Amino acid sequence: MREESVTVAVAYRVAPGRENDFRSWATDVLGSAAQLPGFLGGGILATRAFDAAGSEWHVVQRFDSEESAQAWEYSETRMQWEDYANPFAQQTERRSIRGLIGWFESPSAPEGAAQPPNPPPSPPPKWKLWFVNMSAVFPPVLIFNLAALPYLGSLNPLIRTLLLCLSVTALVTWVLMPRLQRFLKKWLYPPLQALRGRHKRRSI
Repeated sequence: MREESVTVAVAYRVAPGRENDFRSWATDVLGSAAQLPGFLGGGILATRAFDAAGSEWHVVQRFDSEESAQAWEYSETRMQWEDYANPFAQQTERRSIRGLIGWFESPSAPEGAAQPPNPPPSPPPKWKLWFVNMSAVFPPVLIFNLAALPYLGSLNPLIRTLLLCLSVTALVTWVLMPRLQRFLKKWLYPPLQALRGRHKRRSI
């Protein structure tokens, strides 16, 4: 089965003076989404002001697959949260990005934009990214060299290398990397665990 991570970015126009209400609401929304299987993380961004009309904010969420994103999209919980925000925020745009984009990057606001007091989770350190990439690439390369290379020795080196690259990148992109990211997400994104903890404390 083909699995790809999905990043959903939702833009809102927030009424003047209701920024704190929106920030608190968006934090609770991310906490609710974090309870669902497949949620990988998220963030809240203030991008630009609308003066008297209010300001523009974005809520960014990441999911491990299209199915997980759709489960949240059509959930009764999300619809209830959207209804709750109607007095102080109106949705203006919704975008969904599927594929390799946003594997590890943290959402960032445009240059010069105002940052909210609760910034989105930082990306993992490079040594963690190196470890995850090595863990995803090493097994298929080893298997190819042990199982396939002895039978391909007579092929042109260019063709042999092309077959290696095609096989490895396909396995890493659609099989290994999504599963590794899902398995190691607590280690890669410790701030997400703090978000889950805050949501549970509020629910008690």
